[in-house]
Amino acid sequence: MAKTDIIEKLKQNGLAGRGGAEFPVWQKWQAVKNAKNTPKYIVCNASEGEPLVFKDRYILENYPDEVVNGIKIALSAITPSFAYIYLNKDYFQLFKKTLTELIGDSPIKLFEKPNGYIAGEETSLLNVIEGKPAEPRLKPPYPTEAGLWGKPTLINNVETFYWVSKTDKGEYKGNRFYCINGDPSASSGQAPPNPGVFELPESLTIKQVLEQTANYQLPATKYFYQIGGGAVGTVMLDSELNQPMKGTSSIIVFDKAKTDIWQLMRKWAEFFHKNNCDQCAPCREGLYRIFEIMSQDKEKVLSEKSKLNDILEALEKTALCPLGRMAAAPFKTAIAKIL
Repeated sequence: MAKTDIIEKLKQNGLAGRGGAEFPVWQKWQAVKNAKNTPKYIVCNASEGEPLVFKDRYILENYPDEVVNGIKIALSAITPSFAYIYLNKDYFQLFKKTLTELIGDSPIKLFEKPNGYIAGEETSLLNVIEGKPAEPRLKPPYPTEAGLWGKPTLINNVETFYWVSKTDKGEYKGNRFYCINGDPSASSGQAPPNPGVFELPESLTIKQVLEQTANYQLPATKYFYQIGGGAVGTVMLDSELNQPMKGTSSIIVFDKAKTDIWQLMRKWAEFFHKNNCDQCAPCREGLYRIFEIMSQDKEKVLSEKSKLNDILEALEKTALCPLGRMAAAPFKTAIAKIL
């Protein structure tokens, strides 16, 4: 098969994007390919700003050739086009030399992301590349219709391009990468026994991922887990682990006895307060108010629990972008299950 047939291959193998939304890759590629406006742009999102997650770094360290090959395949399938690899500041410094050599004379440019978690959101990064503030855009229109400079734009993350390369070679077998970590600052130096990044079938349950990576510890009731990252991730107990990862690929393991849940929630509150863009009122006011509440002692926080829940509910329903809407999950689940 010629490389221009890659969209059909992606359709046949059912590859879903690895950015969390699980959107079928072939549909996004087909939409950009079919768009009449030109030129078209391709962005590999390597911003990876979620605390305690290092999956993209692992892939860039070990398989940069596959990632760049996946981007080159996209350039061949979607024409005329130009690509960017959008790297956070650390990754830009770490991988600039290797990626530049792999890119060669291909129409791919490295772009250094500014500081700030929100600058990694897919529409915020479009603004950043255009020289505008790192603020999310309203959708629709979607980037596939009007992305960089109003042109059709394909945005996939590092792992997605890796699996595109494997798909082109006939080597994709339904696996994905899982990042497993602990939080030393919140759990007195505790971490799972075998942290790291692992390639395993995407069909596994959370418990199976922990078991197959030698990270499931007994007695299981001693631990709780944050699924989806060290900020927006949902808190789960052992009794909830017999379910699929549902598009996420990060598990943070906590020892209940050694984790100060109040310190952990304060850290989340500080992260969201510092990293929202202040563009919409729910985040600007709501995340500040959560930070304010969580900065108090636990008795005062408990006395304002009803108010806190109201703010979290408002964020879920009215925030402009996923940061605000997802910020509620760690607090709501921790309050309900751990306190």
